Amino acid sequence: MTAVDPISASSGGSSIYATDNTLGTPKQTMDADLFMKLLVTQLQNQDPSSPMDTNQMISQTTQLSMMQSLATLNSTNTESFALAMRTNAAALIGQQVSYLDKNGDTQTGKATSVSFSGSVPTVTVGGIDVSLDSISALTLAN
Repeated sequence: MTAVDPISASSGGSSIYATDNTLGTPKQTMDADLFMKLLVTQLQNQDPSSPMDTNQMISQTTQLSMMQSLATLNSTNTESFALAMRTNAAALIGQQVSYLDKNGDTQTGKATSVSFSGSVPTVTVGGIDVSLDSISALTLAN
């Protein structure tokens, strides 16, 4: 018979307490990896005389699947929005646009180029770089 150390609650050298020092900063958002770790921990530590309800397990697995689907949908929406901004910015080239300058005055000029280097496309109007979300009007050029 192996004696159990009451301090570390271990026998044979393995502790039931987490000793992993690689955790670092705790996650601020729940992801599939964290969800699965919680589910596995819950299963490992359940009372054998009263196991986890299968309906509850199915519910949690369904929640994991829904969370993964929502994460994928969010990523797709973000990519779609970025593509729409780029398409709309490119469509402004050669058009007469208006925007508010730093002083709050309305400026008008022809859009000559677009840069996609930042998170929001930048349109060059009369030699000045203007953020796409700062453009307030569009006049079709003849």
